[in-house]
Amino acid sequence: HPHRTVQLIKSLGKKAGISLNPATSLDVLDYLLPELDLVLVMSVNPGFGGQAFIPSALEKIAEIRRRIDKVSAAQGGRVIDLEVDGGINVETAKACVKAGADVLVAGTATFKGGPAAYAGNIAGLRA
Repeated sequence: HPHRTVQLIKSLGKKAGISLNPATSLDVLDYLLPELDLVLVMSVNPGFGGQAFIPSALEKIAEIRRRIDKVSAAQGGRVIDLEVDGGINVETAKACVKAGADVLVAGTATFKGGPAAYAGNIAGLRA
């Protein structure tokens, strides 16, 4: 049972999070969100790198941000991070942050062009 698992994690002094695949309904957050520290939105179907960002993830990110803000306000400003993983590049990073994400995972966009390009790739994502 997810609720008991989150309670166990928290009782051990650790942070708890949940990952939502593209097809996962936001209904799973209804009773878990007040106890979570992180919500990870997968913006591709997990399995391998280099996949294209699924545009409908932006709506999901925005709705989760609204829910997080509501819970956070009710809990005195407690931080719940909203992370996005999958298809993150310079363009999608901007859109995700605008939708409400505060943590981004960028694999392919970071490593393209080899080691000499890493610093520039990361700078582009941060911009």
